[in-house]
Amino acid sequence: MDNTITAAKAAPLLLEWYDRHHRELPWRVSPSMARQGVVANPYHIWMSEVMLQQTTVQAVKAYFEKFLALWPSVEDLAAADNEDVMKAWAGLGYYARARNLKKCAEAVARNHGGHFPDTEEGLKALPGIGDYTAAAVAAIAFNRQSAVLDGNVERVVSRLYAIETPLPAAKPEMRGLVAALTPADRPGDFAQAMMDLGATICTPKRPACSLCPFRPHCLALSVADPETFPRKAKKKDKPLRLGAAFVAIDARDTVYLRKRGETGLLGGMTEVPGTAWTARQDGDTSVAAQPFAAAWEDCGTISHVFTHFELRLSVYRANVARAETGDDGWWEPVSSLKAQALPTVMKKAIAQAIPDAFKAER
Repeated sequence: MDNTITAAKAAPLLLEWYDRHHRELPWRVSPSMARQGVVANPYHIWMSEVMLQQTTVQAVKAYFEKFLALWPSVEDLAAADNEDVMKAWAGLGYYARARNLKKCAEAVARNHGGHFPDTEEGLKALPGIGDYTAAAVAAIAFNRQSAVLDGNVERVVSRLYAIETPLPAAKPEMRGLVAALTPADRPGDFAQAMMDLGATICTPKRPACSLCPFRPHCLALSVADPETFPRKAKKKDKPLRLGAAFVAIDARDTVYLRKRGETGLLGGMTEVPGTAWTARQDGDTSVAAQPFAAAWEDCGTISHVFTHFELRLSVYRANVARAETGDDGWWEPVSSLKAQALPTVMKKAIAQAIPDAFKAER
């Protein structure tokens, strides 16, 4: 007997479950709030979706609340200083998102009077908004019948239909299935319900199938082990890239910093001087690559894993006089390093040279 669920059955089952078991999130309008007439704020939905790309909900909550406290509206964010935005983002990772966040806010404020377009097509015309974010904002903020497909939804759909095609090749098939399931009524809640189901019930390991509203219709549960879905192509080993970082400190307990170029990996972020490594090539790892002459001490190495490669930096430290460094950067007190737009890899390098640099007090 074919137990494949129909679109007509899927939405009522899932929305009934969502009404009782949804997550409370700072950017979300819950079903009970919606019944009281509260509507979603497109600025909040957009910001949360950008932050949530490749980042956990738990990590995003504090950043979302910090950004809203600093810039309550999209016009406020558009008018903010770029450096302040990068500083506020520091630690959240994938820094191109922060640059695009600022560019998108500027475009909305400049070209749309501070109002986000309410269609997928209009949203995708904005900087940094792709298919997923456009669909999510259109559905959740504007109640458009858009097919929202993130990692959680992929997992739910792959198991519900026992999709054998491995990711990422299966994405078009999955998107088509989600489009067929998404109802015209409450499409935003349906999208959030699918995300919640994947995050809390249909988890990667040990899914709580007995609690799932789709249990009677889940083909993976009936024919195989749900944990084996979604099928995935074999991952390639991440290449190892090498480079060096030079941590200069002066008698005033300040560290020499500079700003990276606006484009490329970690663009616009703050760094200590280093060699020109990229995702595709190594940088010099020797002390001979020093940015200026000093008595550099070898402090060992640090490792940091990016999406597509692993980086290993040889870290050097020197006590120097300010006049020796040139003029392409600035001196920052160690006590205020936490407030700088330092990506995690640079924090690791500084901490390797100055072990207590990021402690609460020095």
